[in-house]
Amino acid sequence: MPSVPVTQLKDYVGKELGRSAWLTIDQQRINQFAECTGDHQFIHVDPEKAKQTPFGSTIAHGFLSLSLIPMLMEDIMITPQGLKMAINYGLDSVRFIQPVKVDSKVRLVVSLTDANEKNPGQWLLKAKAVLEIEGQEKPAYIAEPLTLCFV
Repeated sequence: MPSVPVTQLKDYVGKELGRSAWLTIDQQRINQFAECTGDHQFIHVDPEKAKQTPFGSTIAHGFLSLSLIPMLMEDIMITPQGLKMAINYGLDSVRFIQPVKVDSKVRLVVSLTDANEKNPGQWLLKAKAVLEIEGQEKPAYIAEPLTLCFV
């Protein structure tokens, strides 16, 4: 994560911070997520039945796609200099726009939308995270993740 002086955090508000590398969402990843969460709905784990749906294949769980935010934005999101710890503070909003079909490539586009000192030495950073699907006009989702940084 690139770090900047706390006095410069607000300079990044409203700016795109970057784009992650493309990541392929394969059936193994989908199956592992189903196993971890207990969500074995056929649209995710049964390729033969999923072929009969309007999607024509299995699709990733929405929460699988969402759970990729920390990994995909790790090298993009800025943090205040002197960072001791950063924690997931939740999401202000999420809109799933279209499903991620198996074997699709996705990447995250991250913009900083707010930076506020919540308490002395605690900065709350709000981002806009858009999960793009290679070759698709519409993204998989638009989310607003929150990160609490301790300096």
